[in-house]
Amino acid sequence: MNINDLARGTPGFSGAEPANLINEGALFAARLNQREVTMNNLDKARDKMIMGAEKRTLVMSRDDLLMTAYHEAGHAIVGRIVPDHDPVYKVSIMPRGGALGITLFLPERDQYRANKDKLEGQISSLFGGRVAEALIYGKNKVTTGASNDIERATQLARNMVTQWGLSDRLGPMDYGDSEGSYMGPQAKPMSEKMA
Repeated sequence: MNINDLARGTPGFSGAEPANLINEGALFAARLNQREVTMNNLDKARDKMIMGAEKRTLVMSRDDLLMTAYHEAGHAIVGRIVPDHDPVYKVSIMPRGGALGITLFLPERDQYRANKDKLEGQISSLFGGRVAEALIYGKNKVTTGASNDIERATQLARNMVTQWGLSDRLGPMDYGDSEGSYMGPQAKPMSEKMA
């Protein structure tokens, strides 16, 4: 890993967050009695900031680790094959934050907008973990591990239809909440039938 990879892996960081990243990297180096902060220390610090701290005290059974590995591999495989998707950067089955595993995709450059293909690819990769579980274990053995994936995919799909005008059927209209609109808080952006 080099400094460009590190920078690419910090999308959306505020001005103060790189300083926090350096401080966190220095803490990792100090814990290892290192005299210098290495790129590996900074990589671990970035992972902690983005994905949450590793939960080394959470002991998972071999079966749970295997299920998590299949789930995360599903995200990675789908993300790799759908068009316009950011490249896979890291896959981990180390529990972090509220997740048992994580698949991290990193953009190759700054992105200011997304097209329909890219958004549909993101939705597909979000469901990749659940699909992998169903393929390996059967549809009745799919776990609750995809709850955050489903939440994020639903929000993307809802925004595509209600805010970004990317529905072929409904067209380029804003069907979002009308509160604070020029027509007042009582105005409905659509009929009951449309809702």
